[in-house]
Amino acid sequence: MGRSKQRQKATPPAPRPDLQRREIDAEVLHAHLERGRAAMGEEGYLELRTVVDTMAFLSKEVAAEGMTLDGLRHVLFGPRTESTAAVCKQPVAPRTKGPDDPKAKGHGRKGAKDYPGADRVKTAVEGVQSGDPCPECPDGKLYEQAEPATLIRVNGVSPFRATIYEQARWRCNLCDFILTAPVPAGVGPDKYDASVAALLALLRYGVGLPHNRIAVLQACFGIPFAVSTQWEIVLEAAGLLQPIHAELMRQAAQGQVLHNDDTPMRILNRKTFEREGRKAIQTTAILSDLGANRIALFITGQNHAGENLGAILEHRAKDLAQPIQMCDALAANMVGDAGALNTILAHCLVHARRKFVEVETKFPDDVHHLLESLKVVYRNDALAKEGGMDPGTRLAFHQEGSAPVMKELEEWLRVQFEEHKVEPNSGLGKAIKYMRKHWKELTLFLRQPGAPLDNSAAERVVKRAIMHRKNSLYYRTQQGARVGDAFMSLIHTAELNGVSAYDYLLNLLQHSEQAEARPGDWMPWNYQAALQAIPA
Repeated sequence: MGRSKQRQKATPPAPRPDLQRREIDAEVLHAHLERGRAAMGEEGYLELRTVVDTMAFLSKEVAAEGMTLDGLRHVLFGPRTESTAAVCKQPVAPRTKGPDDPKAKGHGRKGAKDYPGADRVKTAVEGVQSGDPCPECPDGKLYEQAEPATLIRVNGVSPFRATIYEQARWRCNLCDFILTAPVPAGVGPDKYDASVAALLALLRYGVGLPHNRIAVLQACFGIPFAVSTQWEIVLEAAGLLQPIHAELMRQAAQGQVLHNDDTPMRILNRKTFEREGRKAIQTTAILSDLGANRIALFITGQNHAGENLGAILEHRAKDLAQPIQMCDALAANMVGDAGALNTILAHCLVHARRKFVEVETKFPDDVHHLLESLKVVYRNDALAKEGGMDPGTRLAFHQEGSAPVMKELEEWLRVQFEEHKVEPNSGLGKAIKYMRKHWKELTLFLRQPGAPLDNSAAERVVKRAIMHRKNSLYYRTQQGARVGDAFMSLIHTAELNGVSAYDYLLNLLQHSEQAEARPGDWMPWNYQAALQAIPA
Protein backbone atom coordinates (compact mmCIF):
# COMPACT_ATOMS: atom_id res chain seq x y z
CA MET A 1 0.00 0.00 0.00
CA GLY A 2 1.34 3.39 -0.95
CA ARG A 3 2.49 5.72 1.75
CA SER A 4 0.04 8.42 0.63
CA LYS A 5 -2.87 6.00 1.21
CA GLN A 6 -1.91 5.21 4.77
CA ARG A 7 -3.24 7.12 7.70
CA GLN A 8 -0.26 8.48 9.55
CA LYS A 9 -0.23 8.39 13.31
CA ALA A 10 0.03 11.81 14.85
CA THR A 11 3.25 12.20 16.79
CA PRO A 12 2.63 13.85 20.14
CA PRO A 13 4.73 16.98 20.67
CA ALA A 14 7.69 16.63 22.98
CA PRO A 15 7.07 18.12 26.42
CA ARG A 16 8.62 21.51 26.95
CA PRO A 17 11.21 21.50 29.71
CA ASP A 18 9.76 24.68 31.22
CA LEU A 19 6.30 23.09 31.55
CA GLN A 20 7.25 19.96 33.47
CA ARG A 21 4.70 18.94 36.07
CA ARG A 22 5.67 19.76 39.65
CA GLU A 23 3.72 19.16 42.83
CA ILE A 24 3.83 22.35 44.92
CA ASP A 25 1.83 22.74 48.09
CA ALA A 26 -0.40 25.82 48.19
CA GLU A 27 1.03 26.81 51.59
CA VAL A 28 4.51 27.11 50.04
CA LEU A 29 3.17 29.51 47.41
CA HIS A 30 1.34 31.49 50.10
CA ALA A 31 4.62 31.84 51.98
CA HIS A 32 6.36 33.17 48.85
CA LEU A 33 3.57 35.69 48.40
CA GLU A 34 3.85 36.88 52.00
CA ARG A 35 7.57 37.54 51.55
CA GLY A 36 6.96 39.67 48.47
CA ARG A 37 3.81 41.39 49.79
CA ALA A 38 5.48 44.66 50.61
CA ALA A 39 7.21 44.88 47.22
CA MET A 40 4.15 44.16 45.07
CA GLY A 41 1.68 46.22 47.05
CA GLU A 42 -1.62 45.17 48.63
CA GLU A 43 -3.59 45.15 45.36
CA GLY A 44 -0.98 43.06 43.52
CA TYR A 45 -0.75 40.68 46.48
CA LEU A 46 -4.52 40.11 46.54
CA GLU A 47 -4.63 39.47 42.79
CA LEU A 48 -1.85 36.88 42.89
CA ARG A 49 -3.36 35.30 46.02
CA THR A 50 -6.62 34.86 44.09
CA VAL A 51 -4.75 33.13 41.23
CA VAL A 52 -2.99 30.74 43.62
CA ASP A 53 -6.19 29.91 45.50
CA THR A 54 -8.06 29.31 42.23
CA MET A 55 -5.39 26.95 40.89
CA ALA A 56 -5.29 25.08 44.19
CA PHE A 57 -9.07 24.70 44.18
CA LEU A 58 -9.18 23.48 40.57
CA SER A 59 -6.35 21.01 41.15
CA LYS A 60 -8.24 19.58 44.10
CA GLU A 61 -11.50 19.34 42.15
CA VAL A 62 -9.85 17.68 39.13
CA ALA A 63 -8.16 15.11 41.37
CA ALA A 64 -11.38 14.36 43.25
CA GLU A 65 -12.93 10.96 42.61
CA GLY A 66 -16.00 11.10 40.38
CA MET A 67 -15.26 14.53 38.91
CA THR A 68 -16.65 14.75 35.36
CA LEU A 69 -16.29 17.31 32.59
CA ASP A 70 -19.84 18.51 33.28
CA GLY A 71 -18.97 18.91 36.95
CA LEU A 72 -15.82 20.87 36.12
CA ARG A 73 -17.76 23.06 33.68
CA HIS A 74 -20.28 23.80 36.45
CA VAL A 75 -17.44 24.78 38.80
CA LEU A 76 -15.82 27.10 36.24
CA PHE A 77 -18.85 28.69 34.61
CA GLY A 78 -21.66 28.24 37.10
CA PRO A 79 -25.13 26.78 36.49
CA ARG A 80 -26.55 26.68 32.99
CA THR A 81 -29.88 28.13 33.99
CA GLU A 82 -30.19 31.87 34.52
CA SER A 83 -33.16 31.66 36.87
CA THR A 84 -33.12 34.07 39.78
CA ALA A 85 -32.94 31.21 42.30
CA ALA A 86 -29.88 29.68 40.58
CA VAL A 87 -28.03 32.97 40.03
CA CYS A 88 -28.74 34.28 43.53
CA LYS A 89 -28.04 30.82 45.03
CA GLN A 90 -31.34 30.84 46.88
CA PRO A 91 -32.09 27.64 48.82
CA VAL A 92 -35.10 25.74 47.55
CA ALA A 93 -37.29 24.48 50.36
CA PRO A 94 -38.32 20.82 49.88
CA ARG A 95 -42.03 20.32 49.41
CA THR A 96 -43.99 17.13 49.66
CA LYS A 97 -46.39 16.68 46.78
CA GLY A 98 -50.02 16.09 47.60
CA PRO A 99 -52.24 13.51 45.91
CA ASP A 100 -53.94 16.18 43.78
CA ASP A 101 -50.73 17.81 42.52
CA PRO A 102 -50.18 17.39 38.74
CA LYS A 103 -47.26 15.28 37.60
CA ALA A 104 -44.13 17.02 36.42
CA LYS A 105 -43.99 17.62 32.69
CA GLY A 106 -42.50 14.68 30.80
CA HIS A 107 -43.03 12.19 33.63
CA GLY A 108 -45.41 9.29 33.89
CA ARG A 109 -46.72 6.82 31.35
CA LYS A 110 -48.08 7.85 28.00
CA GLY A 111 -51.78 7.16 27.54
CA ALA A 112 -53.66 6.33 24.34
CA LYS A 113 -54.50 10.01 23.82
CA ASP A 114 -50.77 10.73 23.51
CA TYR A 115 -50.59 8.64 20.30
CA PRO A 116 -52.68 10.64 17.79
CA GLY A 117 -50.86 9.06 14.83
CA ALA A 118 -51.40 5.45 15.92
CA ASP A 119 -53.65 3.06 14.00
CA ARG A 120 -56.76 2.16 16.00
CA VAL A 121 -58.27 -1.34 15.85
CA LYS A 122 -61.62 -2.02 17.50
CA THR A 123 -62.16 -5.44 19.05
CA ALA A 124 -65.44 -6.98 20.24
CA VAL A 125 -66.44 -9.71 22.66
CA GLU A 126 -67.85 -12.53 20.53
CA GLY A 127 -71.43 -13.63 21.20
CA VAL A 128 -72.28 -10.96 23.79
CA GLN A 129 -75.21 -8.56 23.44
CA SER A 130 -76.56 -5.78 25.63
CA GLY A 131 -78.60 -7.22 28.53
CA ASP A 132 -76.98 -10.68 28.51
CA PRO A 133 -76.52 -12.26 31.95
CA CYS A 134 -73.22 -11.70 33.74
CA PRO A 135 -70.95 -14.75 33.81
CA GLU A 136 -69.76 -13.87 37.33
CA CYS A 137 -73.04 -13.29 39.18
CA PRO A 138 -76.49 -14.86 38.60
CA ASP A 139 -78.59 -11.67 38.70
CA GLY A 140 -76.38 -9.15 36.85
CA LYS A 141 -76.66 -8.04 33.22
CA LEU A 142 -73.97 -6.82 30.83
CA TYR A 143 -74.01 -3.40 29.17
CA GLU A 144 -71.29 -2.00 26.89
CA GLN A 145 -69.15 0.79 28.37
CA ALA A 146 -68.72 4.06 26.50
CA GLU A 147 -64.96 4.12 27.20
CA PRO A 148 -63.14 1.03 25.87
CA ALA A 149 -60.08 -0.52 27.46
CA THR A 150 -56.86 0.33 25.59
CA LEU A 151 -53.78 -1.75 24.84
CA ILE A 152 -50.79 -0.09 23.15
CA ARG A 153 -48.27 -2.05 21.09
CA VAL A 154 -45.35 -0.33 19.33
CA ASN A 155 -43.49 -2.03 16.46
CA GLY A 156 -40.15 -1.14 14.89
CA VAL A 157 -40.17 -0.61 11.11
CA SER A 158 -37.90 0.89 8.50
CA PRO A 159 -38.51 4.60 7.80
CA PHE A 160 -38.88 3.76 4.11
CA ARG A 161 -40.39 0.43 3.13
CA ALA A 162 -40.28 -1.09 -0.35
CA THR A 163 -42.63 -3.56 -2.01
CA ILE A 164 -41.57 -5.69 -4.98
CA TYR A 165 -44.45 -6.81 -7.22
CA GLU A 166 -43.46 -9.99 -9.03
CA GLN A 167 -45.66 -9.88 -12.13
CA ALA A 168 -46.19 -13.20 -13.84
CA ARG A 169 -45.28 -13.19 -17.54
CA TRP A 170 -46.51 -15.40 -20.38
CA ARG A 171 -44.85 -15.62 -23.79
CA CYS A 172 -46.35 -16.76 -27.06
CA ASN A 173 -44.15 -19.46 -28.63
CA LEU A 174 -45.06 -18.31 -32.12
CA CYS A 175 -44.95 -14.47 -32.16
CA ASP A 176 -43.00 -13.89 -28.88
CA PHE A 177 -45.82 -11.71 -27.49
CA ILE A 178 -45.34 -11.15 -23.73
CA LEU A 179 -48.42 -11.07 -21.51
CA THR A 180 -47.64 -9.48 -18.14
CA ALA A 181 -49.91 -9.65 -15.09
CA PRO A 182 -51.25 -6.23 -14.04
CA VAL A 183 -50.19 -4.65 -10.74
CA PRO A 184 -52.78 -4.42 -7.94
CA ALA A 185 -55.20 -1.50 -7.94
CA GLY A 186 -53.90 1.63 -6.26
CA VAL A 187 -50.23 1.11 -7.13
CA GLY A 188 -49.06 4.34 -8.74
CA PRO A 189 -46.67 4.72 -11.66
CA ASP A 190 -43.89 6.39 -9.64
CA LYS A 191 -41.19 4.45 -7.83
CA TYR A 192 -41.18 7.00 -5.00
CA ASP A 193 -44.59 8.36 -4.04
CA ALA A 194 -45.51 11.54 -2.15
CA SER A 195 -45.16 9.84 1.24
CA VAL A 196 -41.44 9.27 0.57
CA ALA A 197 -40.86 12.96 -0.17
CA ALA A 198 -42.84 14.05 2.91
CA LEU A 199 -41.04 11.69 5.29
CA LEU A 200 -37.64 12.40 3.77
CA ALA A 201 -38.12 16.16 4.16
CA LEU A 202 -39.25 15.66 7.75
CA LEU A 203 -36.21 13.54 8.62
CA ARG A 204 -33.82 15.88 6.83
CA TYR A 205 -35.12 19.33 7.79
CA GLY A 206 -37.42 18.60 10.73
CA VAL A 207 -35.26 16.18 12.71
CA GLY A 208 -31.85 17.13 11.30
CA LEU A 209 -30.69 13.79 9.86
CA PRO A 210 -28.19 14.33 7.01
CA HIS A 211 -28.77 12.43 3.78
CA ASN A 212 -25.79 10.14 4.33
CA ARG A 213 -27.08 9.02 7.75
CA ILE A 214 -30.48 8.26 6.27
CA ALA A 215 -28.73 6.20 3.58
CA VAL A 216 -26.78 4.24 6.23
CA LEU A 217 -29.97 3.66 8.25
CA GLN A 218 -31.83 2.36 5.21
CA ALA A 219 -28.96 0.04 4.31
CA CYS A 220 -29.33 -1.57 7.74
CA PHE A 221 -32.91 -2.50 6.76
CA GLY A 222 -31.87 -3.88 3.37
CA ILE A 223 -33.57 -1.08 1.43
CA PRO A 224 -30.90 1.11 -0.23
CA PHE A 225 -31.62 4.81 -0.59
CA ALA A 226 -28.80 6.69 -2.31
CA VAL A 227 -27.91 10.22 -1.22
CA SER A 228 -28.24 11.55 -4.78
CA THR A 229 -31.72 10.03 -5.06
CA GLN A 230 -32.75 11.63 -1.78
CA TRP A 231 -31.64 15.05 -3.01
CA GLU A 232 -33.55 14.66 -6.30
CA ILE A 233 -36.72 13.80 -4.39
CA VAL A 234 -36.59 16.75 -1.96
CA LEU A 235 -35.62 19.15 -4.75
CA GLU A 236 -38.65 18.15 -6.82
CA ALA A 237 -40.92 18.33 -3.77
CA ALA A 238 -39.61 21.81 -2.89
CA GLY A 239 -40.57 23.00 -6.37
CA LEU A 240 -44.14 21.73 -5.88
CA LEU A 241 -44.38 23.48 -2.50
CA GLN A 242 -42.95 26.81 -3.64
CA PRO A 243 -46.39 28.52 -4.00
CA ILE A 244 -47.29 27.53 -0.43
CA HIS A 245 -43.95 28.81 0.88
CA ALA A 246 -44.45 32.12 -0.94
CA GLU A 247 -47.97 32.46 0.52
CA LEU A 248 -46.59 31.69 3.98
CA MET A 249 -44.13 34.57 3.62
CA ARG A 250 -46.88 36.91 2.39
CA GLN A 251 -49.14 36.08 5.33
CA ALA A 252 -46.26 36.41 7.81
CA ALA A 253 -45.89 40.04 6.71
CA GLN A 254 -49.40 40.74 8.00
CA GLY A 255 -48.59 39.73 11.59
CA GLN A 256 -49.17 41.95 14.62
CA VAL A 257 -45.86 41.00 16.29
CA LEU A 258 -42.73 39.91 14.41
CA HIS A 259 -39.70 38.44 16.19
CA ASN A 260 -36.38 38.20 14.35
CA ASP A 261 -33.00 36.69 15.15
CA ASP A 262 -30.19 34.97 13.24
CA THR A 263 -27.41 32.43 13.62
CA PRO A 264 -24.24 31.74 11.58
CA MET A 265 -24.50 29.25 8.69
CA ARG A 266 -22.12 27.85 6.08
CA ILE A 267 -22.55 27.34 2.33
CA LEU A 268 -19.62 25.60 0.64
CA ASN A 269 -20.18 26.70 -2.97
CA ARG A 270 -21.14 30.34 -2.65
CA LYS A 271 -19.61 31.97 -5.71
CA THR A 272 -22.99 33.37 -6.71
CA PHE A 273 -23.62 34.33 -3.11
CA GLU A 274 -20.80 36.78 -2.59
CA ARG A 275 -21.65 40.39 -1.77
CA GLU A 276 -19.06 43.10 -1.85
CA GLY A 277 -17.71 43.72 1.62
CA ARG A 278 -19.53 40.72 3.14
CA LYS A 279 -18.30 37.19 3.70
CA ALA A 280 -20.44 35.95 6.58
CA ILE A 281 -23.56 33.87 5.92
CA GLN A 282 -26.35 33.50 8.44
CA THR A 283 -29.81 31.99 8.74
CA THR A 284 -32.48 34.43 9.87
CA ALA A 285 -35.46 33.17 11.85
CA ILE A 286 -38.61 35.29 11.73
CA LEU A 287 -41.61 34.44 13.92
CA SER A 288 -44.88 36.19 13.06
CA ASP A 289 -47.90 36.27 15.37
CA LEU A 290 -50.93 36.39 13.07
CA GLY A 291 -53.94 36.42 15.36
CA ALA A 292 -54.30 32.96 16.88
CA ASN A 293 -51.78 31.50 14.38
CA ARG A 294 -47.98 31.62 14.25
CA ILE A 295 -45.69 31.49 11.23
CA ALA A 296 -41.98 30.58 11.33
CA LEU A 297 -39.74 31.58 8.43
CA PHE A 298 -36.10 30.71 7.74
CA ILE A 299 -33.97 32.71 5.30
CA THR A 300 -30.31 31.82 4.63
CA GLY A 301 -27.93 34.21 2.90
CA GLN A 302 -25.64 37.18 3.40
CA ASN A 303 -28.41 39.56 4.41
CA HIS A 304 -28.75 40.31 8.09
CA ALA A 305 -31.91 39.69 10.11
CA GLY A 306 -33.12 43.28 9.75
CA GLU A 307 -32.69 43.24 5.97
CA ASN A 308 -34.55 39.94 5.67
CA LEU A 309 -37.37 41.29 7.83
CA GLY A 310 -37.52 44.37 5.62
CA ALA A 311 -37.90 42.16 2.53
CA ILE A 312 -40.79 40.32 4.19
CA LEU A 313 -42.51 43.55 5.25
CA GLU A 314 -42.59 44.72 1.63
CA HIS A 315 -45.54 42.34 1.25
CA ARG A 316 -47.46 43.96 4.13
CA ALA A 317 -50.84 45.51 3.34
CA LYS A 318 -50.63 49.32 3.32
CA ASP A 319 -53.75 49.80 5.43
CA LEU A 320 -52.46 47.77 8.38
CA ALA A 321 -51.10 49.42 11.51
CA GLN A 322 -47.40 49.29 12.33
CA PRO A 323 -46.34 45.86 13.62
CA ILE A 324 -44.31 45.35 16.78
CA GLN A 325 -40.77 44.18 16.06
CA MET A 326 -39.15 42.23 18.89
CA CYS A 327 -35.38 41.64 18.74
CA ASP A 328 -32.21 42.30 20.69
CA ALA A 329 -30.37 45.60 20.28
CA LEU A 330 -27.82 44.41 17.69
CA ALA A 331 -27.60 46.63 14.63
CA ALA A 332 -27.97 43.53 12.41
CA ASN A 333 -31.58 43.18 13.57
CA MET A 334 -32.53 46.57 12.14
CA VAL A 335 -32.03 48.56 8.95
CA GLY A 336 -30.51 51.98 9.49
CA ASP A 337 -32.36 53.89 12.17
CA ALA A 338 -35.21 52.46 14.23
CA GLY A 339 -37.88 53.81 11.90
CA ALA A 340 -36.51 52.43 8.63
CA LEU A 341 -38.60 49.26 8.88
CA ASN A 342 -41.72 51.21 9.90
CA THR A 343 -42.16 49.02 12.98
CA ILE A 344 -42.72 49.68 16.67
CA LEU A 345 -39.41 48.52 18.11
CA ALA A 346 -39.22 46.40 21.27
CA HIS A 347 -36.02 45.00 22.73
CA CYS A 348 -35.46 41.75 24.59
CA LEU A 349 -35.53 42.06 28.36
CA VAL A 350 -33.71 38.71 28.73
CA HIS A 351 -30.66 40.06 26.85
CA ALA A 352 -30.49 43.06 29.18
CA ARG A 353 -30.94 40.80 32.20
CA ARG A 354 -28.19 38.45 31.02
CA LYS A 355 -25.61 41.25 31.07
CA PHE A 356 -26.20 41.53 34.81
CA VAL A 357 -26.13 37.77 35.35
CA GLU A 358 -22.66 37.64 33.77
CA VAL A 359 -21.21 39.93 36.48
CA GLU A 360 -23.07 38.43 39.46
CA THR A 361 -19.94 37.06 41.09
CA LYS A 362 -18.37 40.53 41.31
CA PHE A 363 -21.51 42.57 42.13
CA PRO A 364 -23.87 40.11 43.87
CA ASP A 365 -25.99 42.61 45.81
CA ASP A 366 -26.68 44.89 42.86
CA VAL A 367 -27.43 42.00 40.51
CA HIS A 368 -29.75 40.34 43.02
CA HIS A 369 -31.70 43.56 43.38
CA LEU A 370 -32.28 43.80 39.63
CA LEU A 371 -33.17 40.11 39.25
CA GLU A 372 -35.72 40.26 42.05
CA SER A 373 -37.34 43.28 40.42
CA LEU A 374 -37.61 41.59 37.02
CA LYS A 375 -38.88 38.44 38.72
CA VAL A 376 -42.02 40.36 39.71
CA VAL A 377 -42.55 41.50 36.10
CA TYR A 378 -42.22 37.98 34.70
CA ARG A 379 -44.53 36.59 37.36
CA ASN A 380 -47.16 39.14 36.34
CA ASP A 381 -46.74 38.17 32.69
CA ALA A 382 -47.15 34.50 33.56
CA LEU A 383 -50.36 35.30 35.44
CA ALA A 384 -51.65 37.22 32.42
CA LYS A 385 -51.01 34.21 30.16
CA GLU A 386 -52.60 31.78 32.61
CA GLY A 387 -55.65 34.01 32.84
CA GLY A 388 -56.00 34.18 29.05
CA MET A 389 -56.01 37.99 29.08
CA ASP A 390 -56.48 39.82 25.79
CA PRO A 391 -53.78 42.40 24.85
CA GLY A 392 -55.68 45.35 26.32
CA THR A 393 -56.37 43.63 29.64
CA ARG A 394 -52.79 42.39 29.82
CA LEU A 395 -51.51 45.94 29.25
CA ALA A 396 -53.68 47.32 32.07
CA PHE A 397 -52.53 44.48 34.34
CA HIS A 398 -48.85 45.28 33.68
CA GLN A 399 -49.42 49.00 34.12
CA GLU A 400 -50.88 48.33 37.55
CA GLY A 401 -48.51 45.61 38.79
CA SER A 402 -45.28 45.96 36.78
CA ALA A 403 -45.02 49.71 36.04
CA PRO A 404 -44.22 50.69 39.68
CA VAL A 405 -41.51 48.02 39.81
CA MET A 406 -39.94 49.19 36.54
CA LYS A 407 -40.14 52.83 37.62
CA GLU A 408 -38.29 52.03 40.83
CA LEU A 409 -35.73 50.06 38.82
CA GLU A 410 -35.21 52.96 36.40
CA GLU A 411 -34.58 55.27 39.33
CA TRP A 412 -32.14 52.78 40.85
CA LEU A 413 -30.21 52.58 37.56
CA ARG A 414 -30.03 56.39 37.37
CA VAL A 415 -28.75 56.73 40.93
CA GLN A 416 -25.92 54.23 40.36
CA PHE A 417 -24.34 56.54 37.78
CA GLU A 418 -25.31 59.98 38.99
CA GLU A 419 -24.14 59.31 42.56
CA HIS A 420 -20.99 57.54 41.30
CA LYS A 421 -21.82 54.26 43.04
CA VAL A 422 -20.64 52.26 40.02
CA GLU A 423 -17.61 52.64 37.79
CA PRO A 424 -19.04 53.23 34.25
CA ASN A 425 -16.40 51.02 32.59
CA SER A 426 -16.88 48.09 34.96
CA GLY A 427 -18.97 45.05 34.02
CA LEU A 428 -21.89 46.32 36.09
CA GLY A 429 -21.49 49.81 34.65
CA LYS A 430 -21.71 48.51 31.09
CA ALA A 431 -24.79 46.44 31.95
CA ILE A 432 -26.49 49.51 33.47
CA LYS A 433 -25.47 51.65 30.49
CA TYR A 434 -27.03 49.13 28.06
CA MET A 435 -30.29 49.00 29.98
CA ARG A 436 -30.60 52.77 30.30
CA LYS A 437 -29.78 53.31 26.62
CA HIS A 438 -32.56 50.95 25.48
CA TRP A 439 -35.03 51.60 28.30
CA LYS A 440 -37.79 52.81 25.96
CA GLU A 441 -37.65 49.66 23.82
CA LEU A 442 -37.23 47.37 26.84
CA THR A 443 -40.40 48.69 28.47
CA LEU A 444 -42.68 48.78 25.42
CA PHE A 445 -44.90 46.18 27.10
CA LEU A 446 -45.99 48.93 29.53
CA ARG A 447 -47.33 51.15 26.69
CA GLN A 448 -48.24 48.95 23.71
CA PRO A 449 -50.91 46.22 23.77
CA GLY A 450 -49.50 42.84 22.78
CA ALA A 451 -45.83 43.79 23.14
CA PRO A 452 -43.80 40.79 24.42
CA LEU A 453 -41.20 41.00 27.17
CA ASP A 454 -38.41 39.18 25.36
CA ASN A 455 -37.31 37.43 22.20
CA SER A 456 -37.27 33.91 23.63
CA ALA A 457 -39.84 32.73 21.09
CA ALA A 458 -37.53 33.59 18.17
CA GLU A 459 -34.56 31.99 19.92
CA ARG A 460 -36.53 28.74 20.19
CA VAL A 461 -37.27 28.93 16.46
CA VAL A 462 -33.67 29.64 15.46
CA LYS A 463 -32.60 26.48 17.28
CA ARG A 464 -33.99 24.58 14.28
CA ALA A 465 -31.30 26.12 12.11
CA ILE A 466 -28.70 25.52 14.81
CA MET A 467 -29.69 21.84 14.98
CA HIS A 468 -29.28 21.59 11.20
CA ARG A 469 -25.84 23.22 11.39
CA LYS A 470 -24.65 20.91 14.17
CA ASN A 471 -25.81 17.77 12.35
CA SER A 472 -24.95 18.66 8.76
CA LEU A 473 -22.31 21.37 9.28
CA TYR A 474 -23.24 23.23 6.08
CA TYR A 475 -25.33 23.53 2.93
CA ARG A 476 -23.47 22.53 -0.22
CA THR A 477 -25.05 25.13 -2.53
CA GLN A 478 -27.29 28.17 -2.46
CA GLN A 479 -30.08 26.04 -3.95
CA GLY A 480 -29.71 23.57 -1.07
CA ALA A 481 -30.06 26.42 1.42
CA ARG A 482 -33.28 27.58 -0.25
CA VAL A 483 -34.73 24.07 -0.16
CA GLY A 484 -33.83 23.77 3.52
CA ASP A 485 -35.38 27.16 4.32
CA ALA A 486 -38.65 26.23 2.58
CA PHE A 487 -39.06 22.88 4.30
CA MET A 488 -38.04 24.13 7.74
CA SER A 489 -40.53 27.00 7.41
CA LEU A 490 -43.39 24.66 6.49
CA ILE A 491 -42.51 22.00 9.06
CA HIS A 492 -42.01 24.33 12.02
CA THR A 493 -45.07 26.44 11.18
CA ALA A 494 -47.18 23.28 11.19
CA GLU A 495 -45.78 22.29 14.58
CA LEU A 496 -46.41 25.76 16.04
CA ASN A 497 -50.06 25.45 15.06
CA GLY A 498 -50.54 21.95 16.51
CA VAL A 499 -50.67 20.21 13.11
CA SER A 500 -48.89 16.99 12.16
CA ALA A 501 -46.01 18.15 9.96
CA TYR A 502 -45.91 14.84 8.08
CA ASP A 503 -49.64 14.85 7.29
CA TYR A 504 -49.40 18.48 6.21
CA LEU A 505 -46.51 17.90 3.80
CA LEU A 506 -48.10 14.71 2.47
CA ASN A 507 -51.42 16.39 1.68
CA LEU A 508 -49.69 19.37 0.08
CA LEU A 509 -47.72 17.07 -2.23
CA GLN A 510 -50.71 14.88 -3.05
CA HIS A 511 -52.83 17.93 -3.94
CA SER A 512 -50.13 20.24 -5.28
CA GLU A 513 -52.28 21.47 -8.18
CA GLN A 514 -55.16 22.55 -5.91
CA ALA A 515 -52.67 24.11 -3.46
CA GLU A 516 -50.96 26.08 -6.22
CA ALA A 517 -54.32 27.38 -7.45
CA ARG A 518 -55.46 28.61 -4.00
CA PRO A 519 -52.42 28.65 -1.67
CA GLY A 520 -54.22 30.74 0.97
CA ASP A 521 -56.59 27.83 1.59
CA TRP A 522 -53.70 25.45 2.28
CA MET A 523 -52.10 26.98 5.35
CA PRO A 524 -51.54 24.62 8.31
CA TRP A 525 -54.54 25.98 10.20
CA ASN A 526 -57.10 25.71 7.39
CA TYR A 527 -55.93 23.03 4.93
CA GLN A 528 -58.28 20.42 6.43
CA ALA A 529 -61.26 22.42 5.14
CA ALA A 530 -59.66 22.56 1.68
CA LEU A 531 -59.22 18.77 1.76
CA GLN A 532 -62.87 18.18 2.58
CA ALA A 533 -63.94 20.42 -0.30
CA ILE A 534 -62.16 18.22 -2.87
CA PRO A 535 -64.61 15.83 -4.57
CA ALA A 536 -64.03 12.17 -3.76
